[in-house]
Amino acid sequence: MRINWLLIVFTAMLMIFAGCVEQKSDEQMTEKKKYDSDGMLLVNDQRVFIIGSYHLPKTETPYKTLKENGYNYVKVSADKSVLEKAQKYGLYTWITTGAIRENHGKEDSEKIRRIVKEFKNHSMLLNWEIADEPAFTWKSPDARIKPQPMIDTYNLIKSIDGKHLVYTNQGPVNLISTLKKYNSSTDITAVDVYPVIPYGITPTYALYDDGLQGDLLNPYISQVGEYIEKMKKVAGQGSPIFAVLQGFAWEMLKKENERNPEMIQYPTWEESRFMAYNAIIHGVVGINYWGMSYTPQPSEFMDNLNKVTRELSDMQPVLSSREYDMGIEKVYHEMRYSVDAGIEVLTKKVGDSIYLLTVNSDKNPVKVTLKGLPGNIKTAEVLKENRMVDINNGELTDLYKPFDTHIYKLK
Repeated sequence: MRINWLLIVFTAMLMIFAGCVEQKSDEQMTEKKKYDSDGMLLVNDQRVFIIGSYHLPKTETPYKTLKENGYNYVKVSADKSVLEKAQKYGLYTWITTGAIRENHGKEDSEKIRRIVKEFKNHSMLLNWEIADEPAFTWKSPDARIKPQPMIDTYNLIKSIDGKHLVYTNQGPVNLISTLKKYNSSTDITAVDVYPVIPYGITPTYALYDDGLQGDLLNPYISQVGEYIEKMKKVAGQGSPIFAVLQGFAWEMLKKENERNPEMIQYPTWEESRFMAYNAIIHGVVGINYWGMSYTPQPSEFMDNLNKVTRELSDMQPVLSSREYDMGIEKVYHEMRYSVDAGIEVLTKKVGDSIYLLTVNSDKNPVKVTLKGLPGNIKTAEVLKENRMVDINNGELTDLYKPFDTHIYKLK
């Protein structure tokens, strides 16, 4: 009889031990990062480049419109019916929870806990967002939301849902040391850069007295890449970085009776395309567009922007692939101009095709020879330009207009 009791006790201990091992295994699985070593997001274990929107287009079927124009990601409210609409068209989503406020801790915590528990298992939820631009306050050095409430909210979310990442978009103009204080409250770091602003605009929210949003020495659209480099210093090597790019005209953010029609300036197709590839070359793994809710639709600008997002979607296999380092050398030709940032290049390889993603980040024309290409390749297709470029002895020479974009496909 005594032996039977020992067997029962021993068996029970084994079951408890096995349960502990299983539980630990589950915890390890949920704690596994959902991005690759270069920051590219992993969705169902597949590398995916994110093309997202903060706002829905003004059409009868907005989710369908997003999908048709290349988007795979959209911000939604904490509403089951809304997620079902996104799911119908295969759009991944993010939901904003809000941060725990100082004098509303219990109330806010209960609300956040309820939202996370309700939607954490939805198949189309990609990540959470706590709050937008927490460190930025217009015309003040004080943070709109201090780091600790963001960290407390992040820890609460993770205690309930260890499977999904947290996304935080930062304004471009705070110190790196300030923004680093928010690293413990996010997994994905984004920055919004909206540099297409007409000269002479009356400053409004988020613009400086000189009429610019950015504060770097570079006032041109190539500042996008410089701000991405800044955020890489904030988040650290291998962390996911997103760019939030311009889907609006600054003058349209004002009340209708305060707008100056001469100051309504939208990015052109060329500018939107440049800013997207400028961000990609500097290492972003996702692009979100903000401001379309302020933009008339249909419109020429929306047609141009949709053209860019459809191109990015077509390039998904390329954009989601790892960098393919070829050690390309750049040799500039005399054009009577200095070369500052010059031609920026990111090389990718998909199957037997090599892609050179290139932009001219200078305000002047540039002529360059790219050396170090495979010697057996004689021509390159220039995507979206309906032309070919000769390659001689592994060298490709081409001309770039200011802030030009050339995407070469070598096969």
